[in-house]
Amino acid sequence: MMMNSELDHTIRQQLAAVHMIVVVGHIRPDGDAVGSMLGLAHALRADGKTAECVLQDGVPEKYAFLPGAADVRTSVPLEYDYLIVVDSSDIMRTGKVLDGLPAPDLVIDHHNTHDDFGKLEYVKPEVEATALILADSLPRWVLTITMDAATCLLTGLLSDTIGFRTANTQPAALRAAADLMEIGADFHEVYLKTLSDKTLAEALYWGQGLSKIQQNGAILWSTLTLNDRIVSSYQGNDDADLINILSAIKGPLMTILFVEQEGGVKISWRSVEGVDVSKLAREFGGGGHKAAAGADVEGNLQSIQENVIVSSERYLKELGSNCVERETND
Repeated sequence: MMMNSELDHTIRQQLAAVHMIVVVGHIRPDGDAVGSMLGLAHALRADGKTAECVLQDGVPEKYAFLPGAADVRTSVPLEYDYLIVVDSSDIMRTGKVLDGLPAPDLVIDHHNTHDDFGKLEYVKPEVEATALILADSLPRWVLTITMDAATCLLTGLLSDTIGFRTANTQPAALRAAADLMEIGADFHEVYLKTLSDKTLAEALYWGQGLSKIQQNGAILWSTLTLNDRIVSSYQGNDDADLINILSAIKGPLMTILFVEQEGGVKISWRSVEGVDVSKLAREFGGGGHKAAAGADVEGNLQSIQENVIVSSERYLKELGSNCVERETND
């Protein structure tokens, strides 16, 4: 395994030697995926490179304000020199855009459930956002963080820390935000458009989910169906950040949101400190962080929901037993 300094040197050399670069993010992209992808592309273009951005699902409407968002493609161009994947814990998270292509030349990610799938892996699970990895690394790769890049990277940082409210937020993240502001990123605008502004359709969609909240002991959950999207006129295929509202409810140790998809279900877990939901996500073929994880499961909504609740209850019971055992041994 390369040391960070050696890996930085290798990446710097490789980027200097190529011209046409493709940057890919994950399906149902969040602010970190979009911001990291666009931020990196802007830095590459400032160095004279050609950089194309690819998202299978395109850019969500809420991130359309970002510079370069209108030019994002939904498929990888036929010819390129170098392929980079950002903010993806495994190759399945990119959807089908990489089908039939060689392994990515470089993968940049921060998920603690990361599975290596690139020729070079730049993974820092201790860092709050992939955008923060880039904000720190781009200067070492001799790439300039322009004002447009700074705006995109700040969006990724604010998105994944929910405005610096996640438990893993460290001082370096706030310092990085200040640096990006000094470059020219408008903190007020980015914060409003990333975290505050909501459409009427999003509010109505939330209403569908809020009306179906259930709780059993330490677990709270809710559901969004395909019909809920139709009723609320919500055009996305995600949860419109409803999981962050549900996880703010006091009391539960774990919060789960089930979002029905065509042929399957997107599952999101959130938890309090000490409850590692990435283990549960792994059980269902997903991944993420200790306090925030997800999975995409094919099948029927009701049966998937029942299985997930049972597994989550079992995990909490085992976790409680282990805690008691540790206390007894101490």
